[in-house]
Amino acid sequence: MRILVTGGAGYIGSHTVKLLLERGHTVTVFDNLSAGHRQAVPHARLVVADLKDVDTLDHAFINDRIEGVIHFAASAYVGQSVPNPSKYYRNNLSTSLNLLERVRRHGIARFVFSSTCATYGIPETVPITERESQKPINPYGNTKLAFERMLADYAPAHGIGSVALRYFNAAGAAADGSLGEDHTPETHLIPIVLQTALGKRPHVEVFGNDYPTPDGTCIRDYVHVEDLAEAHLLALEQLVPGEFQAFNIGTGTGSSVKEVITVAESITGKAIAVKYAPRRAGDPPMLVASAEKIQRELGWKPKYPDVRSIIETAWKWLQKQPNGYAG
Repeated sequence: MRILVTGGAGYIGSHTVKLLLERGHTVTVFDNLSAGHRQAVPHARLVVADLKDVDTLDHAFINDRIEGVIHFAASAYVGQSVPNPSKYYRNNLSTSLNLLERVRRHGIARFVFSSTCATYGIPETVPITERESQKPINPYGNTKLAFERMLADYAPAHGIGSVALRYFNAAGAAADGSLGEDHTPETHLIPIVLQTALGKRPHVEVFGNDYPTPDGTCIRDYVHVEDLAEAHLLALEQLVPGEFQAFNIGTGTGSSVKEVITVAESITGKAIAVKYAPRRAGDPPMLVASAEKIQRELGWKPKYPDVRSIIETAWKWLQKQPNGYAG
């Protein structure tokens, strides 16, 4: 299949591109490199452009005879979205509509969307199923939910088969050490913990230790980036023309912040300093996925079912690339 991957030079996008190429697909990466890395997609055709540039989008669809789209491109910092909502509505919704209109005009029937558990807000029940009410508590979650609803409307109107994958905490790195996580600024817990183990940070800042959890710190469901990539490919292959579907992706097992730090100390052999800070507004005590639907309907199953195996791959990457792709 000939696939356009927006944001394909980013963290999850580049791992998905790698898998698509390994499975024999032809890939065009469309990325403005504002957050992605050219080095992360050396074997795919890279179009450096913004989704605002509809002429370049049209050219890519026509020239590369695109048959399916996987859409990662987005602004993705929850905390940043609160004081700067215009950036998120512009980057996550307006430009995504540009893309979806091109998909419609070029008769593309396959569309997979990188969504998020942030569309649920603070859940009423855990593990979270797809039946949970979607009540986002920040502009980031609002924009992702708004585009999900756009896809749901476009599907029957224009025959576009679309899937939204609501994943939880992406983590880890390629098993062969070729790709990893490199954000500026870095906000994800596992790379921050491992950077501290390497001596690149003085401590890990833990936001809140008084939550109603066994050790007082937040619990999250960490899912390996290669398992996420596999889910995107399964969704692309098995989606139903003219229908919108949504799936959670997680392991169904939660790990607290303290547990992540303890496991990282065991893997690295390093003591990791911690500094406690007040809770961040809007952080739910626990976010754990029920992934029963995607396992049942698409046959997806995580190869990395526990946080230790996930952290081991991230540590392998960081030791090899301590300065990320810039190194």
